[in-house]
Amino acid sequence: MRRVVCPGSFDPVTNGHLDIISRASRLYDEVVVAVLINKNKKSLFTVDERADMIAEVTEEYGNIKVDKFYGLTVDYCKEQNIPVIVRGLRAVSDYEYELQMAQMNHRIAGVETLFMATNPEYAFLSSSLMKEVVRFGGDISGLVPDIVHERLVDRLQGRD
Repeated sequence: MRRVVCPGSFDPVTNGHLDIISRASRLYDEVVVAVLINKNKKSLFTVDERADMIAEVTEEYGNIKVDKFYGLTVDYCKEQNIPVIVRGLRAVSDYEYELQMAQMNHRIAGVETLFMATNPEYAFLSSSLMKEVVRFGGDISGLVPDIVHERLVDRLQGRD
C-alpha cells in the first residue's frame, strides 16, 4: 500500500489544505492527515476539534485517515511506516523553508518529500489569515469548508 502523510497544525483547515489533501488522495492509496500537537502555540481549536473537522470534511474521499502527533514529523513517519511527506507550496518563500526541512528529513530518516504547487485559487490562504478576517467580521465563504466557517464565526465572534 502506498501511503503519504500530510502534516500540519490545521488551525483551522482551509480549502488550500483540502486541495493538497484531495490531490494526494488521487496519487496514494492512503493519505494520513497528521494534526500537530504544538504545546508552544496557543491554538484557536483544540487538536481534537481540528482532527474532527478534517475527518468530517474529508470523509467523501474514502482513503483519508486523520491522526494526531507530537514531535518531529519524521519520527511519526518512522513509527507509522510512512515513507513520504506531502507539502503544499504557495510561494517561493514556502519553497525555501520547505526545501530545508525536506533535506533534513531525508538526512535524518530517509523520508522523501513531495512538493505540490497549490492551486492559484487558494495560494493566498492561510489559517491565520482566515482567523483574522473572521475576527474583524469579514466573509471567508468559499475559502474554508462550510462547517469550518460556522465554527470560526462561532468561536471568534463570541457565539461559541
